[in-house]
Amino acid sequence: MTAAVNNRERAAHLGPERRRPHVLDAALAIAAGSGTTAVTIGSVAERLGVTRPVVYACFPDRVALLRALVQRERDAMVARLLDALHTARGDDPQSAFVTGFRHLLHMVEEHPDTWRLIFAANPDPSVSGVVTEARQAVAASATRWIGPALQRWWQTPDLDRKLPVLIELFMSAGEAASRSLLAKENDWTADDLGEFYGQVICSAFRAA
Repeated sequence: MTAAVNNRERAAHLGPERRRPHVLDAALAIAAGSGTTAVTIGSVAERLGVTRPVVYACFPDRVALLRALVQRERDAMVARLLDALHTARGDDPQSAFVTGFRHLLHMVEEHPDTWRLIFAANPDPSVSGVVTEARQAVAASATRWIGPALQRWWQTPDLDRKLPVLIELFMSAGEAASRSLLAKENDWTADDLGEFYGQVICSAFRAA
């Protein structure tokens, strides 16, 4: 009771701009633990120990709150994925794929709540478009890297026709690897799982 009162008193001294990051952090924790359907104005207020009007001052409704949350985490996720792509360089294709997948999975370990939100099996309909946009942005960057690499490494025949299919395979593998790492029954390390996925995807791309 005392903590809740103190939180409400502190909240009164924060303007909406300064409070929004705290509201989004609370919403992320709720979404990661219970799914986006559990994110409501009331649940966020309860987690922060404030009243609902405090949260409403930041976001007019739960849809606006969810969209802001997914957009924030999407931007962070895209930046991390692009960072993972940039590490996958060099003349040894298997080493490049392994390095990229390892880097990706270490970022998943460091920011599991973001990945659970973005890769939710059933995303909230109100934010599914934002998630799709994130995937498209990463796919476009992957295409710019993978296309020239396949040409350099293996002179892949009929590359223009095959590349969209290979990019879809690459994206799906990254999502599957992330879900596998976060699964409760997982007993892989990020390095071992990254090596496994890197070798498998490299072999598939070589075969193409």
